[in-house]
Amino acid sequence: MKKHLIICLGALLFLAACQKGEIPNLNSPIVDDAIRNGTKVKLDNLMVGLESGTRQSLATYYDAIGVIGREIYRFSASEPRYVGELMGDGTLDNNTFYITNPWAARYRVVRQGNIIHDAVANANYISDVQKKGYTGYTKTIMAYQLLLNLNMTYTNGIRTDVKDPNNIGPFRNYADALSDIAALLDAGKTELTGAEIAFPVTIGATNAADLIKFNRAIAARVAIYRQQWAAALTALNESFFNLNGPFETGYFHSFSNKSGDQLNPLFLPQNTNSGEFRLAYPSFSTDIVPGDDRLAKATLRDIPITQEGLTGTRDVWIHFNNESPVYIIRNEELILIYAEAKIQLNQIPDGIVAINRLRVDHNMTPYAGAVTQAALLNEMLYHRRYSLFGEGHRWIDMRRYNRLNQLPNPRPGDKVWTMFPIPLTEGS
Repeated sequence: MKKHLIICLGALLFLAACQKGEIPNLNSPIVDDAIRNGTKVKLDNLMVGLESGTRQSLATYYDAIGVIGREIYRFSASEPRYVGELMGDGTLDNNTFYITNPWAARYRVVRQGNIIHDAVANANYISDVQKKGYTGYTKTIMAYQLLLNLNMTYTNGIRTDVKDPNNIGPFRNYADALSDIAALLDAGKTELTGAEIAFPVTIGATNAADLIKFNRAIAARVAIYRQQWAAALTALNESFFNLNGPFETGYFHSFSNKSGDQLNPLFLPQNTNSGEFRLAYPSFSTDIVPGDDRLAKATLRDIPITQEGLTGTRDVWIHFNNESPVYIIRNEELILIYAEAKIQLNQIPDGIVAINRLRVDHNMTPYAGAVTQAALLNEMLYHRRYSLFGEGHRWIDMRRYNRLNQLPNPRPGDKVWTMFPIPLTEGS
């Protein structure tokens, strides 16, 4: 059965027409036509579909890792597994929505990218510098999608070579998969250098230089996962990192209520009583330093909500309407990557400067704690918790610093998972 998933992904591949909505019927003749008898319109539709696919199952991904990472409670009138299995009650199911849906969505995009590469190779209607734009951006997106799946399965690994659905590559362990992702990002950067962008992009970029900065920002994130601190700083220098720049500058998934488009799936109104809730984990408000303005990311509800012995009093409030963007990466994260790398390299004064940028801009006094690597790493993790709340980092950060045992278990029998299982469809 191990080829089952990727073969299905080829059949499920989607093209977009003139909008970001999906057209879910993609059979082999359509794919072959796009590759062998393509036009620029068909190729650009493939690129629109590539971006659209990155938004699928986003809510499931962020909810699942947010619950495990004790960032949020996800209460649902129709889905008890958020407060059951994901909180550590029993076992994680390898054949249910919280792993199979995001896993398949990410690999659909990777499969789309491979088809785009084949189409570009056969294209005689675009210039060489335009071809570099298509393939460089596609490789960047593919690397990002693989990283999200690896975030979930961790040392269980992922497949990074899925180009041939009849001969897919083996599972790569965590370190090797990160190496493959970094190499794919490097290849994307090389191809974007000197490229021309002749297709629509909706993540906040307008040209190849912007896309290189996006690529290098993701590369910096990968570098800290690999504990390659100097490499992280090198990547930051080629990204949009700005120590004194706006926190919200960055790249994002866009949403709208236009016909054929998609609304932000992570938005829920404040004080909703719809039966669907995203609530800040109680320690978010009790652990925060008094005066820290990031408390506003979890607004106090009029009425607390309880499910299965868990109670939440604060709504997650980082998406303010159903057209709000969902950030892929932004400058505040890059400042934190800079701080982490500097502290890990024992370049303590530079690390403190970055920490103080966060503290002062979030209504706190400058850092006055111990000037040691250990103390500053604790401080850095505090800021990653509050600056990046709800953005998919807490569980991963605590795991890479071997601190999952510090995450709370609110009920007897709860436990914090280290990783998701490989989906059943990938079994041999």
